[in-house]
Amino acid sequence: MRQIIALGGGGFSMEPDNPLLDLYILAQTKKQNPKVCFVPTASGDSENYISRFYKSFESHNCVPSHLSLFSPPSRDLEDYVMDKDVIYVGGGNTKNLIALWKDWSLDAILKKAWQDGIVMAGISAGSICWFEAGVTDSFGEGLEPLKSLGFLKGSNCPHYDGEADRRPIYQRLVSAGQIPGGLAADDGAALHFIGSELHKAVSSRREAKAYQVDLIEGKLREEVLNTEYLG
Repeated sequence: MRQIIALGGGGFSMEPDNPLLDLYILAQTKKQNPKVCFVPTASGDSENYISRFYKSFESHNCVPSHLSLFSPPSRDLEDYVMDKDVIYVGGGNTKNLIALWKDWSLDAILKKAWQDGIVMAGISAGSICWFEAGVTDSFGEGLEPLKSLGFLKGSNCPHYDGEADRRPIYQRLVSAGQIPGGLAADDGAALHFIGSELHKAVSSRREAKAYQVDLIEGKLREEVLNTEYLG
């Protein structure tokens, strides 16, 4: 069963005292002690980010590890990835993430892992990367469209309520046809896909929501999706 869980925000890196989304991700493996691998490429393998991942996940029933492309854990990245139950991609620069993954052929390895049933998850850049396109600040000041890996159809916008410019710029880009319509998520909300279809939206905060944003007959339509609070 192919699964992707795309976080608009939240998880250990944004809500260290609220593990609801991280526990939800682990639960989808149906294993008592799943192997979860953090991929911090988008942050340039920030040591602080990696440390916070271990501090958080060592308190859960799982076996945490991380995959660095700056200090690879193995010469055989495919073998390393295929041994895991969850791949958890961190936030940061989405453009650099995609470029490095492609140079190392990690994009193809992750696609194989996804197709093999390993749960793919991620926040911000780690959410955008799975879709056809997204809204990113990877180029510096301001938000711009970015072509992503395309495991999932449509576009994605994280931090929908967390950053003032995200919502209006995402809507403008969809309206202008610069990116396809798609799904947005507030900080604390996550989009859970089974196969290529959205299975459900979940949240770690009652007010956090997910949204479908499309251009219908020349008019932008934003629909608030039913979002299950995990608390």
